[in-house]
This record gives sequence, C-alpha cells and structure tokens, in this order.
Amino acid sequence: MNLGPAGHVTRSLIRPRLETTLRPPLRRSLRTVDGVTIDAAYDPGRATSDTSGNPSGDISGDLAIVVAHGFTGDLERPHVRRAATAFTQYGAVVTFSFRGHGASGGSSTVGDREVLDLAAAVEWARELGHTRVATVGFSMGGSVVLRHAAINSAGGEEHEGRTGAHTDAVVSVSAPARWYYRGTAPMRRLHWLVTRPVGRAVGRYGLRTRIHHREWDPVPSSPVESVPLIAPTPLLIVHGELDGYFPVDHPRMLAEASDGHAELWLEAGMGHAENATDDELLARIGDWAVAHAG
Repeated sequence: MNLGPAGHVTRSLIRPRLETTLRPPLRRSLRTVDGVTIDAAYDPGRATSDTSGNPSGDISGDLAIVVAHGFTGDLERPHVRRAATAFTQYGAVVTFSFRGHGASGGSSTVGDREVLDLAAAVEWARELGHTRVATVGFSMGGSVVLRHAAINSAGGEEHEGRTGAHTDAVVSVSAPARWYYRGTAPMRRLHWLVTRPVGRAVGRYGLRTRIHHREWDPVPSSPVESVPLIAPTPLLIVHGELDGYFPVDHPRMLAEASDGHAELWLEAGMGHAENATDDELLARIGDWAVAHAG
C-alpha cells in the first residue's frame, strides 16, 4: 500500500468551485451490448483541438480520460462538468450518463450492468483514435471502473460485459469496497431510495434517476473482489478522510486487496466524490493519468 504525497495535506472544507469553462462537447448516443442507449459527450482536450474546439491533426495515440459519475449524477451536472473541464488539460475527455440517469435510457442497477455503459464509452474513445484510455470513476462510478478493469483485464474471467474495451489506467475515487454497506446514515438513506417503491419514486421525480426494481441476481463481484484482477493495469485509489458515505477502511481494504499494486491517496479534509474533489486534486489525478496510462 502506497500513501501518496497528498495523504497529509490539509484540505479546505469549503465546497470546491463549480464554475466550468468547458466548450460545448460533441454529443452522441451510444448503444451498449445489452441494447441500452447511453447519452455521451466528447471534448478533444485543449492540447488536441484548434481554436474552434474541433479536433485537429492526428489524435491517435493521445490520452482520453473517460469520466464515470456517481449515483444520481449525469454528464450535465455541474460537478461532473467541472471535473471534465479540469481533465481537458491532460487529454481528450469522454463523459456519459449511466443507464437510468439523465438522458440515457434504461434503469439504474446501481453498479451492476453499468460496466456495459462504461465499456461503450471506452470503445467510443478508441473509435475516435485514442490508443491510451484512462477511466476515472467517482463513488458508484468508482466501483464500476474497478469492475470494468477486472472484467476486461488479462486476468479477468469470461463475462458478458467483456468487450475488449480495456483501459490503460484506472482511478477510483470514493468507491465502496463491499456491497450492501449500511454503516453510515447516508448509506442507509441510499438503501431506502433503492429498495423501497416510494424511494424509487423520489429517485425518478426528485433526482432524475430511474432505479430498477429487481434485486441483483446474481450478485456481481464486489470492488474488493475485482481489484486483484486489475494488475498489471495501473490503479490509483483516492478517498477522503472525511467521507460521510464510506469510512477509510474501504479504500484501505481495496489497496490491501491489490497486494501492493495499487497506489492509495488518503486526502485530509476531503468528503465524498465529485463534490468534494477540488481543482488541485483533479490536477494531480490528471498528472497521474498522463504518467501511467500506457
């Protein structure tokens, strides 16, 4: 387990800035292997575009960063756009809305079938000519990037989600280590939202999130079960010491499961997921992705 240099940096408790200067990105509807339509957007990045915002020259070989948002988010949320804006300094950026979120079709399975959504986004990045792809996931998206990397790695088992849409580096921010965790008040509220009919109605009409009514069958591999299969793909685990959803035993469990392969950054003063990820941390993640993706 490797504690990054930022593990002891005191972080401001002030909410990070939500301004965004991202140019209107290219929008496209993607189709997953199980037939769900996924709303996605592409920005070529500031280093690979001309003054009009259009791709310029040969972009093959350049890095693409695919951003996987948290539960109840979507690609148009301000905190997702802020992260996407930051990452355009380091490469092209693909954002998308998971199934059941925003303008995407289907219903959310809260981290199970979402690996197929991420696979479609990664495939699109490669179709656009990018031979280096890093996935960066937050909260639910953090668990999805771990499972996607495990499924599509050399050590991953055959799975209907395995598409060849492999990633060259993985960053998991504020992810759980295990399923069905109810040890904090926010997670107890989330389970109410997912498991109760009235909760799912709140999700649909109040949070723009359509949640599937069926329980998992079979239960997908947990993040901590997925981590050992990711090597040799570089893996970074980022977690806030003040995370109100998942305490720090979750990232430590993930790092330990990697048997020394993963790098762990425990961020002092940081809360949960995109809203708690400030510009300085996003910049360090971007630097890490450039250095480790291929």
